[in-house]
Amino acid sequence: MTSEVAAKVRPAIVAIVGRPNVGKSALFNRLIGKRLAIVEGTPGVTRDRLYALTDWRGRTFTLVDTAGIDPAADDPDGLVRRTRAQAQIAATEADVIVFVVDGAAGMSPLDDDVVNIMRRTRHPVILVANKAESERVRAQIPGEFARLGFGEPIVVSALHGEGTGDLLDAIVERLPSEDALPVAESELALAIVGRPNVGKSSLLNALLGEERAIVADAPGTTRDAIDTLFTFHEHRIRLIDTAGVWRKTKHHGAIEYYASLRSLGAIARCDIAILVIDSLAGVLDQDRRLAGIVLEERKGLIIVANKWDLALQQDGEFSQGELTGIIHEQMPFAAFAPVTFLSALTKRRLGSLMPLVMRVATNLDRRVATPQLNGIVRDAVYAHPAPQRGGKPLRIYYAAQVATHPPLFIFHCNDPDLVSSSYQRFLENTLRAHFDFEGVPLGLEFRPRRDDDPAAQ
Repeated sequence: MTSEVAAKVRPAIVAIVGRPNVGKSALFNRLIGKRLAIVEGTPGVTRDRLYALTDWRGRTFTLVDTAGIDPAADDPDGLVRRTRAQAQIAATEADVIVFVVDGAAGMSPLDDDVVNIMRRTRHPVILVANKAESERVRAQIPGEFARLGFGEPIVVSALHGEGTGDLLDAIVERLPSEDALPVAESELALAIVGRPNVGKSSLLNALLGEERAIVADAPGTTRDAIDTLFTFHEHRIRLIDTAGVWRKTKHHGAIEYYASLRSLGAIARCDIAILVIDSLAGVLDQDRRLAGIVLEERKGLIIVANKWDLALQQDGEFSQGELTGIIHEQMPFAAFAPVTFLSALTKRRLGSLMPLVMRVATNLDRRVATPQLNGIVRDAVYAHPAPQRGGKPLRIYYAAQVATHPPLFIFHCNDPDLVSSSYQRFLENTLRAHFDFEGVPLGLEFRPRRDDDPAAQ
Protein backbone atom coordinates (compact mmCIF):
# COMPACT_ATOMS: atom_id res chain seq x y z
CA MET A 1 0.00 0.00 0.00
CA THR A 2 1.56 3.25 -1.10
CA SER A 3 -0.56 6.25 -2.07
CA GLU A 4 -3.92 4.87 -0.97
CA VAL A 5 -5.53 2.06 0.97
CA ALA A 6 -5.85 -0.93 -1.34
CA ALA A 7 -9.26 -1.16 -3.01
CA LYS A 8 -11.02 -4.49 -2.82
CA VAL A 9 -14.23 -6.06 -4.01
CA ARG A 10 -17.02 -5.72 -1.49
CA PRO A 11 -18.27 -9.11 -0.30
CA ALA A 12 -21.88 -9.89 -1.18
CA ILE A 13 -24.34 -8.87 1.55
CA VAL A 14 -27.03 -11.18 2.92
CA ALA A 15 -29.59 -9.58 5.28
CA ILE A 16 -31.70 -11.60 7.71
CA VAL A 17 -35.05 -9.84 8.19
CA GLY A 18 -38.43 -10.65 9.73
CA ARG A 19 -40.84 -9.61 12.43
CA PRO A 20 -39.65 -9.65 16.06
CA ASN A 21 -38.91 -12.91 17.85
CA VAL A 22 -38.87 -15.31 14.90
CA GLY A 23 -35.29 -16.38 15.68
CA LYS A 24 -33.27 -14.13 13.38
CA SER A 25 -30.39 -13.70 15.82
CA ALA A 26 -30.29 -17.42 16.62
CA LEU A 27 -30.10 -18.14 12.89
CA PHE A 28 -27.41 -15.47 12.44
CA ASN A 29 -25.31 -17.08 15.17
CA ARG A 30 -25.84 -20.54 13.72
CA LEU A 31 -24.78 -19.48 10.21
CA ILE A 32 -21.62 -17.68 11.31
CA GLY A 33 -20.74 -20.42 13.77
CA LYS A 34 -20.30 -18.24 16.85
CA ARG A 35 -22.37 -16.38 19.42
CA LEU A 36 -22.16 -12.77 18.26
CA ALA A 37 -25.81 -11.72 18.42
CA ILE A 38 -27.68 -11.85 21.71
CA VAL A 39 -30.48 -14.40 21.74
CA GLU A 40 -33.32 -14.26 24.24
CA GLY A 41 -37.09 -14.62 24.30
CA THR A 42 -37.91 -10.92 24.53
CA PRO A 43 -39.02 -9.48 21.17
CA GLY A 44 -36.87 -6.74 19.72
CA VAL A 45 -33.62 -7.31 21.60
CA THR A 46 -31.58 -6.65 18.45
CA ARG A 47 -31.55 -2.88 17.98
CA ASP A 48 -28.71 -2.35 15.53
CA ARG A 49 -27.48 -4.13 12.47
CA LEU A 50 -24.75 -6.67 13.22
CA TYR A 51 -22.29 -7.64 10.49
CA ALA A 52 -20.16 -10.77 10.25
CA LEU A 53 -18.22 -12.42 7.45
CA THR A 54 -18.90 -16.08 6.80
CA ASP A 55 -18.22 -18.47 3.96
CA TRP A 56 -19.79 -21.52 2.37
CA ARG A 57 -18.65 -23.61 -0.58
CA GLY A 58 -15.84 -21.22 -1.42
CA ARG A 59 -17.94 -18.02 -1.32
CA THR A 60 -17.37 -15.41 1.35
CA PHE A 61 -20.22 -13.05 2.13
CA THR A 62 -21.33 -10.60 4.80
CA LEU A 63 -24.26 -11.71 6.94
CA VAL A 64 -26.37 -8.98 8.56
CA ASP A 65 -28.61 -9.48 11.58
CA THR A 66 -31.38 -6.88 11.89
CA ALA A 67 -33.96 -5.70 14.35
CA GLY A 68 -37.46 -7.11 14.02
CA ILE A 69 -39.87 -5.08 11.88
CA ASP A 70 -43.03 -4.23 13.83
CA PRO A 71 -44.87 -1.23 12.35
CA ALA A 72 -47.69 -1.49 14.90
CA ALA A 73 -45.56 -1.37 18.05
CA ASP A 74 -45.91 1.47 20.56
CA ASP A 75 -43.00 3.83 20.11
CA PRO A 76 -43.05 6.70 22.61
CA ASP A 77 -39.29 7.37 22.36
CA GLY A 78 -38.79 6.60 18.68
CA LEU A 79 -36.74 3.45 19.36
CA VAL A 80 -38.96 1.14 17.32
CA ARG A 81 -38.95 3.58 14.41
CA ARG A 82 -35.16 3.79 14.43
CA THR A 83 -34.65 0.04 14.69
CA ARG A 84 -37.18 -0.57 11.91
CA ALA A 85 -35.24 1.91 9.77
CA GLN A 86 -32.05 -0.07 10.46
CA ALA A 87 -33.71 -3.24 9.18
CA GLN A 88 -35.01 -1.45 6.08
CA ILE A 89 -31.56 -0.06 5.31
CA ALA A 90 -30.04 -3.53 5.65
CA ALA A 91 -32.63 -4.99 3.30
CA THR A 92 -32.05 -2.23 0.76
CA GLU A 93 -28.26 -2.63 0.68
CA ALA A 94 -28.39 -6.45 0.62
CA ASP A 95 -27.73 -8.59 -2.44
CA VAL A 96 -29.86 -11.44 -1.01
CA ILE A 97 -32.56 -11.28 1.67
CA VAL A 98 -33.32 -14.13 4.07
CA PHE A 99 -36.92 -13.57 5.22
CA VAL A 100 -37.49 -15.50 8.45
CA VAL A 101 -40.95 -16.54 9.68
CA ASP A 102 -41.98 -18.50 12.75
CA GLY A 103 -42.88 -22.00 11.57
CA ALA A 104 -44.27 -22.99 14.96
CA ALA A 105 -46.49 -19.94 15.48
CA GLY A 106 -47.65 -19.74 11.87
CA MET A 107 -48.58 -16.67 9.85
CA SER A 108 -48.86 -13.27 11.48
CA PRO A 109 -50.23 -10.00 10.06
CA LEU A 110 -46.77 -8.58 10.73
CA ASP A 111 -45.34 -11.00 8.16
CA ASP A 112 -47.42 -9.23 5.51
CA ASP A 113 -45.95 -5.89 6.57
CA VAL A 114 -42.45 -7.31 6.15
CA VAL A 115 -43.41 -8.68 2.73
CA ASN A 116 -44.37 -5.18 1.57
CA ILE A 117 -40.92 -3.92 2.52
CA MET A 118 -39.19 -6.87 0.84
CA ARG A 119 -41.03 -6.37 -2.45
CA ARG A 120 -39.79 -2.79 -2.69
CA THR A 121 -36.15 -3.91 -2.58
CA ARG A 122 -36.17 -5.96 -5.82
CA HIS A 123 -33.55 -8.32 -4.38
CA PRO A 124 -33.74 -12.15 -4.31
CA VAL A 125 -35.70 -13.28 -1.26
CA ILE A 126 -35.29 -16.67 0.42
CA LEU A 127 -38.22 -17.59 2.65
CA VAL A 128 -37.12 -19.48 5.78
CA ALA A 129 -39.46 -21.10 8.30
CA ASN A 130 -37.63 -21.31 11.61
CA LYS A 131 -38.45 -23.13 14.87
CA ALA A 132 -39.36 -26.32 12.98
CA GLU A 133 -38.31 -28.67 15.75
CA SER A 134 -41.27 -31.07 15.48
CA GLU A 135 -42.69 -33.23 12.71
CA ARG A 136 -46.10 -31.61 13.20
CA VAL A 137 -44.69 -28.14 12.56
CA ARG A 138 -42.69 -29.28 9.53
CA ALA A 139 -45.81 -30.86 8.00
CA GLN A 140 -47.91 -27.70 8.21
CA ILE A 141 -45.29 -25.20 7.01
CA PRO A 142 -45.55 -25.56 3.17
CA GLY A 143 -49.23 -24.58 3.01
CA GLU A 144 -49.09 -22.08 5.87
CA PHE A 145 -46.80 -19.60 4.13
CA ALA A 146 -47.63 -20.23 0.46
CA ARG A 147 -49.60 -16.99 0.07
CA LEU A 148 -46.53 -14.87 0.86
CA GLY A 149 -45.48 -15.39 -2.73
CA PHE A 150 -41.86 -16.44 -2.20
CA GLY A 151 -42.27 -20.13 -2.99
CA GLU A 152 -41.90 -23.04 -0.63
CA PRO A 153 -39.94 -22.05 2.47
CA ILE A 154 -36.70 -23.66 3.52
CA VAL A 155 -37.45 -25.34 6.84
CA VAL A 156 -34.83 -24.89 9.55
CA SER A 157 -34.27 -25.12 13.25
CA ALA A 158 -31.71 -22.50 14.26
CA LEU A 159 -31.80 -23.98 17.75
CA HIS A 160 -30.56 -27.40 16.57
CA GLY A 161 -28.90 -26.44 13.28
CA GLU A 162 -31.24 -28.53 11.16
CA GLY A 163 -31.70 -27.36 7.57
CA THR A 164 -29.04 -24.65 7.76
CA GLY A 165 -26.86 -26.41 5.18
CA ASP A 166 -29.72 -26.29 2.68
CA LEU A 167 -30.22 -22.61 3.50
CA LEU A 168 -26.53 -21.81 2.93
CA ASP A 169 -26.67 -23.67 -0.40
CA ALA A 170 -29.66 -21.55 -1.43
CA ILE A 171 -27.89 -18.34 -0.37
CA VAL A 172 -24.76 -19.13 -2.37
CA GLU A 173 -26.85 -20.04 -5.45
CA ARG A 174 -28.44 -16.58 -5.37
CA LEU A 175 -25.33 -14.52 -4.66
CA PRO A 176 -24.26 -12.27 -7.53
CA SER A 177 -21.04 -13.26 -9.26
CA GLU A 178 -17.94 -11.68 -7.81
CA ASP A 179 -17.37 -9.87 -11.12
CA ALA A 180 -20.72 -8.12 -10.66
CA LEU A 181 -19.95 -6.86 -7.15
CA PRO A 182 -18.83 -3.26 -6.72
CA VAL A 183 -15.31 -2.39 -5.68
CA ALA A 184 -15.46 -1.05 -2.16
CA GLU A 185 -14.43 2.57 -1.86
CA SER A 186 -10.84 2.72 -0.71
CA GLU A 187 -10.98 3.30 3.00
CA LEU A 188 -9.50 1.81 6.13
CA ALA A 189 -11.87 1.01 9.01
CA LEU A 190 -10.48 1.47 12.52
CA ALA A 191 -12.41 0.36 15.59
CA ILE A 192 -11.45 1.96 18.90
CA VAL A 193 -12.19 -0.67 21.54
CA GLY A 194 -11.47 -1.14 25.20
CA ARG A 195 -12.89 -1.34 28.68
CA PRO A 196 -15.17 1.47 29.84
CA ASN A 197 -13.49 4.71 30.89
CA VAL A 198 -10.05 4.06 29.38
CA GLY A 199 -10.31 7.10 27.10
CA LYS A 200 -11.68 5.77 23.82
CA SER A 201 -13.90 8.77 23.09
CA SER A 202 -11.11 11.15 24.13
CA LEU A 203 -8.85 9.43 21.62
CA LEU A 204 -11.44 9.75 18.86
CA ASN A 205 -11.87 13.46 19.61
CA ALA A 206 -8.10 13.97 19.70
CA LEU A 207 -7.63 12.28 16.31
CA LEU A 208 -10.41 14.34 14.75
CA GLY A 209 -9.37 17.57 16.40
CA GLU A 210 -12.91 18.29 17.58
CA GLU A 211 -15.45 16.94 20.04
CA ARG A 212 -17.54 14.40 18.11
CA ALA A 213 -18.16 12.00 21.01
CA ILE A 214 -19.46 12.80 24.49
CA VAL A 215 -16.69 12.54 27.08
CA ALA A 216 -17.54 12.07 30.74
CA ASP A 217 -16.00 10.51 33.82
CA ALA A 218 -18.83 8.02 34.24
CA PRO A 219 -17.99 4.63 32.70
CA GLY A 220 -20.17 3.61 29.78
CA THR A 221 -21.05 7.09 28.50
CA THR A 222 -20.86 5.96 24.87
CA ARG A 223 -23.67 3.53 24.04
CA ASP A 224 -23.69 3.43 20.25
CA ALA A 225 -20.93 2.78 17.77
CA ILE A 226 -20.17 6.02 15.94
CA ASP A 227 -18.65 6.08 12.45
CA THR A 228 -16.69 9.17 11.46
CA LEU A 229 -14.74 9.67 8.24
CA PHE A 230 -11.54 11.67 8.08
CA THR A 231 -8.45 11.87 5.90
CA PHE A 232 -4.86 11.14 6.89
CA HIS A 233 -2.21 11.88 4.26
CA GLU A 234 -4.74 11.31 1.45
CA HIS A 235 -5.94 8.06 3.04
CA ARG A 236 -9.67 7.80 3.73
CA ILE A 237 -10.17 6.53 7.30
CA ARG A 238 -13.41 5.33 8.86
CA LEU A 239 -13.13 5.68 12.62
CA ILE A 240 -15.51 3.60 14.73
CA ASP A 241 -15.87 4.65 18.35
CA THR A 242 -17.57 2.05 20.53
CA ALA A 243 -19.07 1.55 23.91
CA GLY A 244 -16.84 -0.07 26.50
CA VAL A 245 -17.05 -3.83 26.94
CA TRP A 246 -18.02 -4.93 30.41
CA ARG A 247 -16.57 -8.12 31.77
CA LYS A 248 -19.91 -9.25 33.24
CA THR A 249 -22.54 -7.34 31.35
CA LYS A 250 -25.49 -8.81 33.25
CA HIS A 251 -24.41 -6.86 36.33
CA HIS A 252 -24.70 -3.52 34.53
CA GLY A 253 -28.16 -3.59 32.97
CA ALA A 254 -29.60 -4.01 29.52
CA ILE A 255 -28.16 -0.82 28.01
CA GLU A 256 -24.59 -1.86 28.83
CA TYR A 257 -25.34 -5.34 27.53
CA TYR A 258 -26.30 -3.95 24.13
CA ALA A 259 -23.33 -1.57 24.23
CA SER A 260 -20.98 -4.53 24.62
CA LEU A 261 -22.67 -6.21 21.70
CA ARG A 262 -22.16 -3.15 19.51
CA SER A 263 -18.46 -3.18 20.35
CA LEU A 264 -18.21 -6.75 19.12
CA GLY A 265 -20.05 -5.72 15.95
CA ALA A 266 -17.57 -2.89 15.42
CA ILE A 267 -14.68 -5.35 15.64
CA ALA A 268 -16.37 -7.58 13.06
CA ARG A 269 -16.52 -4.79 10.47
CA CYS A 270 -13.17 -3.08 11.01
CA ASP A 271 -9.81 -3.67 9.36
CA ILE A 272 -7.70 -2.76 12.38
CA ALA A 273 -8.74 -2.61 16.03
CA ILE A 274 -7.09 -0.05 18.31
CA LEU A 275 -7.22 -1.59 21.78
CA VAL A 276 -7.03 1.19 24.36
CA ILE A 277 -5.74 0.21 27.80
CA ASP A 278 -5.18 2.33 30.88
CA SER A 279 -1.46 2.92 31.53
CA LEU A 280 -2.20 3.30 35.25
CA ALA A 281 -4.15 0.04 35.57
CA GLY A 282 -2.05 -2.06 33.19
CA VAL A 283 -3.38 -5.10 31.34
CA LEU A 284 -6.53 -6.58 32.90
CA ASP A 285 -8.54 -9.69 32.07
CA GLN A 286 -11.02 -7.64 30.03
CA ASP A 287 -8.15 -6.29 27.90
CA ARG A 288 -6.90 -9.79 27.20
CA ARG A 289 -10.41 -10.92 26.33
CA LEU A 290 -10.88 -8.09 23.86
CA ALA A 291 -7.50 -8.71 22.24
CA GLY A 292 -8.45 -12.36 21.84
CA ILE A 293 -11.73 -11.41 20.13
CA VAL A 294 -9.89 -9.10 17.73
CA LEU A 295 -7.53 -11.89 16.71
CA GLU A 296 -10.34 -14.46 16.46
CA GLU A 297 -11.98 -12.08 13.99
CA ARG A 298 -8.67 -11.95 12.07
CA LYS A 299 -8.24 -8.18 12.39
CA GLY A 300 -5.11 -6.09 12.67
CA LEU A 301 -4.31 -5.09 16.26
CA ILE A 302 -2.61 -2.05 17.78
CA ILE A 303 -2.39 -1.54 21.54
CA VAL A 304 -2.62 2.04 22.80
CA ALA A 305 -1.52 2.63 26.39
CA ASN A 306 -3.50 5.78 27.18
CA LYS A 307 -3.07 8.23 30.10
CA TRP A 308 0.69 7.98 29.64
CA ASP A 309 1.18 11.44 31.18
CA LEU A 310 -0.41 10.30 34.45
CA ALA A 311 1.64 7.11 34.48
CA LEU A 312 4.85 9.11 34.15
CA GLN A 313 3.90 11.19 37.18
CA GLN A 314 3.44 8.07 39.29
CA ASP A 315 6.25 5.87 38.08
CA GLY A 316 8.72 7.02 35.48
CA GLU A 317 11.43 4.44 36.12
CA PHE A 318 10.47 2.10 33.25
CA SER A 319 11.26 2.82 29.61
CA GLN A 320 8.61 2.40 26.94
CA GLY A 321 10.52 -0.58 25.58
CA GLU A 322 10.43 -2.29 28.98
CA LEU A 323 6.73 -1.58 29.39
CA THR A 324 6.04 -2.89 25.89
CA GLY A 325 7.77 -6.11 26.90
CA ILE A 326 5.64 -6.35 30.03
CA ILE A 327 2.42 -5.85 28.04
CA HIS A 328 3.46 -8.54 25.55
CA GLU A 329 4.29 -10.91 28.41
CA GLN A 330 0.79 -10.38 29.77
CA MET A 331 -0.73 -10.98 26.33
CA PRO A 332 1.69 -13.47 24.73
CA PHE A 333 -0.83 -14.45 22.04
CA ALA A 334 -0.68 -10.84 20.80
CA ALA A 335 3.07 -10.34 21.07
CA PHE A 336 3.20 -9.27 17.40
CA ALA A 337 0.90 -6.28 18.09
CA PRO A 338 2.70 -2.92 18.29
CA VAL A 339 2.28 -0.82 21.41
CA THR A 340 2.29 2.96 21.55
CA PHE A 341 2.08 5.19 24.62
CA LEU A 342 0.16 8.47 24.51
CA SER A 343 -2.23 10.79 26.27
CA ALA A 344 -5.46 11.40 24.41
CA LEU A 345 -6.31 14.21 26.83
CA THR A 346 -3.10 16.25 26.43
CA LYS A 347 -2.33 14.85 22.92
CA ARG A 348 1.18 13.94 24.08
CA ARG A 349 2.68 11.48 21.55
CA LEU A 350 -0.63 11.41 19.65
CA GLY A 351 1.36 11.71 16.44
CA SER A 352 2.78 8.21 16.97
CA LEU A 353 -0.53 6.48 16.35
CA MET A 354 -1.58 7.11 12.73
CA PRO A 355 1.82 6.26 11.14
CA LEU A 356 1.64 3.00 13.10
CA VAL A 357 -1.90 2.40 11.78
CA MET A 358 -0.74 2.87 8.19
CA ARG A 359 2.18 0.47 8.70
CA VAL A 360 -0.16 -2.25 10.01
CA ALA A 361 -2.53 -1.54 7.10
CA THR A 362 0.34 -2.14 4.69
CA ASN A 363 1.20 -5.38 6.46
CA LEU A 364 -2.40 -6.61 6.18
CA ASP A 365 -2.01 -6.59 2.40
CA ARG A 366 1.58 -7.84 2.28
CA ARG A 367 2.09 -10.71 -0.17
CA VAL A 368 5.10 -13.05 -0.21
CA ALA A 369 6.29 -14.47 -3.51
CA THR A 370 5.88 -18.25 -3.66
CA PRO A 371 9.52 -19.09 -4.57
CA GLN A 372 10.81 -16.91 -1.72
CA LEU A 373 8.30 -18.40 0.70
CA ASN A 374 9.21 -21.97 -0.17
CA GLY A 375 12.91 -21.28 0.11
CA ILE A 376 12.50 -19.94 3.63
CA VAL A 377 10.17 -22.76 4.69
CA ARG A 378 12.49 -25.39 3.22
CA ASP A 379 15.49 -24.01 5.11
CA ALA A 380 13.53 -23.75 8.36
CA VAL A 381 12.19 -27.29 8.14
CA TYR A 382 15.64 -28.64 7.27
CA ALA A 383 17.25 -26.85 10.24
CA HIS A 384 14.44 -27.74 12.68
CA PRO A 385 12.53 -30.86 11.61
CA ALA A 386 9.18 -31.47 13.24
CA PRO A 387 9.13 -34.11 16.01
CA GLN A 388 7.94 -37.46 14.70
CA ARG A 389 4.64 -38.93 15.83
CA GLY A 390 4.44 -42.68 15.97
CA GLY A 391 7.65 -42.89 13.97
CA LYS A 392 6.09 -40.97 11.06
CA PRO A 393 7.92 -37.80 9.98
CA LEU A 394 6.14 -34.65 8.80
CA ARG A 395 6.94 -33.65 5.24
CA ILE A 396 6.01 -30.22 3.93
CA TYR A 397 6.07 -30.31 0.13
CA TYR A 398 5.33 -26.69 -0.68
CA ALA A 399 3.65 -23.57 0.66
CA ALA A 400 1.75 -20.70 -0.91
CA GLN A 401 0.13 -17.50 0.27
CA VAL A 402 -3.44 -17.65 -0.99
CA ALA A 403 -4.93 -14.49 0.53
CA THR A 404 -4.20 -11.13 2.10
CA HIS A 405 -6.09 -8.89 4.50
CA PRO A 406 -5.11 -10.79 6.58
CA PRO A 407 -2.44 -13.05 5.05
CA LEU A 408 -3.29 -16.73 4.75
CA PHE A 409 -0.69 -19.42 4.02
CA ILE A 410 -1.44 -22.95 2.90
CA PHE A 411 1.12 -25.68 3.63
CA HIS A 412 0.72 -28.90 1.65
CA CYS A 413 2.13 -31.83 3.54
CA ASN A 414 1.92 -35.61 3.86
CA ASP A 415 -0.33 -35.58 6.96
CA PRO A 416 -1.80 -32.45 8.63
CA ASP A 417 -2.31 -34.42 11.86
CA LEU A 418 1.47 -34.53 12.30
CA VAL A 419 1.64 -30.73 12.75
CA SER A 420 1.74 -29.93 16.45
CA SER A 421 0.68 -26.54 17.79
CA SER A 422 4.27 -25.82 18.82
CA TYR A 423 5.56 -26.55 15.32
CA GLN A 424 2.87 -24.36 13.82
CA ARG A 425 4.06 -21.54 16.11
CA PHE A 426 7.62 -22.21 14.94
CA LEU A 427 6.59 -21.80 11.30
CA GLU A 428 4.62 -18.63 12.08
CA ASN A 429 7.59 -17.18 13.94
CA THR A 430 9.78 -18.05 10.96
CA LEU A 431 7.51 -16.06 8.66
CA ARG A 432 7.45 -13.13 11.05
CA ALA A 433 11.24 -13.18 11.35
CA HIS A 434 11.66 -12.80 7.57
CA PHE A 435 8.72 -10.52 6.69
CA ASP A 436 7.12 -7.51 8.34
CA PHE A 437 3.79 -8.72 9.62
CA GLU A 438 3.72 -6.50 12.69
CA GLY A 439 0.18 -6.07 14.00
CA VAL A 440 -1.26 -8.69 11.67
CA PRO A 441 -2.66 -12.15 12.52
CA LEU A 442 -1.36 -14.86 10.21
CA GLY A 443 -3.44 -17.80 9.08
CA LEU A 444 -1.59 -21.09 8.60
CA GLU A 445 -3.51 -24.06 7.20
CA PHE A 446 -2.10 -27.52 6.59
CA ARG A 447 -3.59 -29.71 3.89
CA PRO A 448 -2.73 -33.12 2.51
CA ARG A 449 -1.09 -33.11 -0.91
CA ARG A 450 -3.48 -33.84 -3.74
CA ASP A 451 -2.26 -36.30 -6.35
CA ASP A 452 -3.76 -34.18 -9.14
CA ASP A 453 -2.01 -30.98 -8.03
CA PRO A 454 0.87 -30.33 -10.47
CA ALA A 455 2.59 -28.04 -7.97
CA ALA A 456 2.93 -30.94 -5.56
CA GLN A 457 4.72 -33.23 -7.94
